[in-house]
Amino acid sequence: MNQFLQSTKNFLKDKLLLQKIPQWFQVSDVQIAEILETVREKLPTTEAILIGKTQSGKSSIVRGLTGVSAEIVGEGFRPHTQHTQQYTYPNDDLPLLIFTDTVGLGDVQQNTESIIQELTDKLQEANHRARVIILTVKINDFATETLGNVVQKLRELCPKIPCLIVVTCLHEIYPSSTQDHPIYPPTFEDINRAFNHLKDDFQGLYDEAILIDFTLEEDGYTPVFYGLETLRNSIAQQLPEAESVAIHQLLEGETTQKIGNLYRDVARRYIWAFSVAAATLAAVPLPFATMPVLTALQVSQVTLLGKLYGQILTPSQAGGIVSAIAGGFLAQSIGRELIKFIPGLGSIIAASWAGAYTWALGEGTCVYFGDLMGGKKPNPDKIQAVMQEAFKQAQNRFKKS
Repeated sequence: MNQFLQSTKNFLKDKLLLQKIPQWFQVSDVQIAEILETVREKLPTTEAILIGKTQSGKSSIVRGLTGVSAEIVGEGFRPHTQHTQQYTYPNDDLPLLIFTDTVGLGDVQQNTESIIQELTDKLQEANHRARVIILTVKINDFATETLGNVVQKLRELCPKIPCLIVVTCLHEIYPSSTQDHPIYPPTFEDINRAFNHLKDDFQGLYDEAILIDFTLEEDGYTPVFYGLETLRNSIAQQLPEAESVAIHQLLEGETTQKIGNLYRDVARRYIWAFSVAAATLAAVPLPFATMPVLTALQVSQVTLLGKLYGQILTPSQAGGIVSAIAGGFLAQSIGRELIKFIPGLGSIIAASWAGAYTWALGEGTCVYFGDLMGGKKPNPDKIQAVMQEAFKQAQNRFKKS
């Protein structure tokens, strides 16, 4: 073991090798696109099919599971088919969560049969994604016949896809004297009665039914995402192991502290998702096999963060920024790849390191773009200090995950 560690140190001191590190990020847009296409096939992606009427809490579920603001979620949905739209988190290049939202259910002007046909065609597509149907129903909505027909036909045609009933907007029938959410789960008589009634309406059509109330901060209820842990656990229980772990990691990494910096607060939601993806992909037990993949992932992260800060970058330009601010972290990454030669231990260390490094790189990138936005020249020493501290914190977090 000592001989191995000494060899690793000597390897890292090789100046010729360190001089070559920046070349790793001199990649073409075509190369990045090809790598990311391969990565998409390996990620433990979960697609949540959101079925429910307008204002039944579908977008709030997206906010709760991603931590992204209502404005960004609203802007992020894109038309997918005539009756569906999609939101991909953290982005299309590296989708950990895909939300497919039905449009028009409950609208008398819409053809329910065509909506069902579109959803059926989608659910029967052959791909590697794990899927779950999430049916949202307001606690005080008892006109559920249309929703019941949709779910019944989907379950008949796609019986292996799990279905959750998520009953929302609980505060709308709280007793008048109630000022805040009660301890979860709520025990108010009106809520229990309505919940049982809805479960009877959908009897035999779902795998689990839960209560949540996701509100906005200005509504004054605490916590804003009431029942989020139950929702997270319920979804995870219905998924294969890899997707279940990813769901737990995404929520456990949620940044709850308000730091007074809108850009950094929003960016951290995305940085954590990229970090989870990096840790997942870095577990490939082959020395150096993950380096091109991690390069593509981190370039994609910098591209997205640049967009948040008003900087539109090509993948090649983003690669140049990674090379400029990464510093000595890149040399350490080579050492972590060599550790994969140690049977049974290397991949775990590499995964933890890759996740932590991706988080640190994201934090450093925010400092870089923040300085540019403020009209300052980015300070390399400041960026390195931020990355060092972020790396230590993130490594402890990944070890606990």
